[in-house]
Amino acid sequence: MRTSTSTARDGFDHWLNNINQICGAFDAQPMGSAFSGQIEAYHRGALKLSIVDACQARLFRGQRELAASEGGNYFAVFQLEGNAAMAQGDHRALLDCGDITLIDADQPCDFTYSENSRQVSLILPHTLVEQALRFNTVRCGERIPGNSPVATLASRLVLETTRQPALSHAESEATLEAIVSLLRPAIGRAEPACDQHERMFRKTLAFIDAHIKSDELCPELLAREVGVSVRGLYRMFSKKGLVVAQYIKNRRLDFCAESLRQRGVEQKLSALGYSWGFSDSSYFSTAFRARFGVSPGEYRKQFA
Repeated sequence: MRTSTSTARDGFDHWLNNINQICGAFDAQPMGSAFSGQIEAYHRGALKLSIVDACQARLFRGQRELAASEGGNYFAVFQLEGNAAMAQGDHRALLDCGDITLIDADQPCDFTYSENSRQVSLILPHTLVEQALRFNTVRCGERIPGNSPVATLASRLVLETTRQPALSHAESEATLEAIVSLLRPAIGRAEPACDQHERMFRKTLAFIDAHIKSDELCPELLAREVGVSVRGLYRMFSKKGLVVAQYIKNRRLDFCAESLRQRGVEQKLSALGYSWGFSDSSYFSTAFRARFGVSPGEYRKQFA
C-alpha cells in the first residue's frame, strides 16, 4: 500500500506526479488556492486500484497523455465521498456518493473535483470487459446510480477487496471477474437487432466456442461456415480491435484456465492443452504464461 498526501498549491505538482505513477499519464490544473489531494494505491494479483482524494482540481487526459500511456484498460470509478464530474466524449457523469461510471483509459477524458471528493478507481482490462459483454457496445462516461442494486453490490465488493491483504492471485482474478459480471447490465448496450454485421459477428463467436476443441478451427474454416470471405472475416474482427487467430487462441486458453480451476480434475497438462486444440505442449505452456502470468501447473496449484 502506497500513500502520498499533498496540501495547498505547492503540493499540486507532487500530487499530479503520484497520479501519473499510479494511474498513468494525466495532466491537471488547480481550480483554486484550496487545492488538496491524496492518492493511495492497492495492488493484489490481478487487482489494481487506487483511492483518489481531490479538492478544487481538474484532471484530464488528451492525445499527448494517451501517447504516453500503456493503454488497453478501462477505469471503473466508484464515488465514495463528495461529488465529481467525469466527462468522456459526449457524455458527462455527475457523480454523487455511491455512483459509478466507466471511463475508457484509451480515450480523452476530463474530471473535475470542485469539492472534497474521494473515489476508488479500479483498472479493468479491455479484453475482460468486452468478452464479458460479448462485444456489445461499452457505455462510458454514463452515471450508474448509487441506489441501484448493481452499484450497491459492486461497491461493497470493491471496498471489501481493499481489506483483504492476503488475497491470492487466483482469488484476485475471480474477484475482478465478479465485479465485471455485476457491472455488466449497467455498462453494456446491445447493438440494434437489425445490424446484419453484428449478427454475423455473433454467429462467428458462437461457432468458435462450439468448435473450440477442433484442431481444424482456423480463419478459412470460419469464413466458409459463416458465409464471408477470409478478408471479410479479418475486417469484421478488426473493427472490434481483434485478430481472428489471436482471439481463437485466447478463447482456448480461457477454457483451459477454467478447466484448471476445477478441483479434482487431475488431467495431465499436455493432455489438457491437446483437448482444447493445442497440439504442441511447449507452445501451450508459453502461450498460457503470456496470458495469465504463470505456467499452467502454477495456475492449477493456486486453485488446489
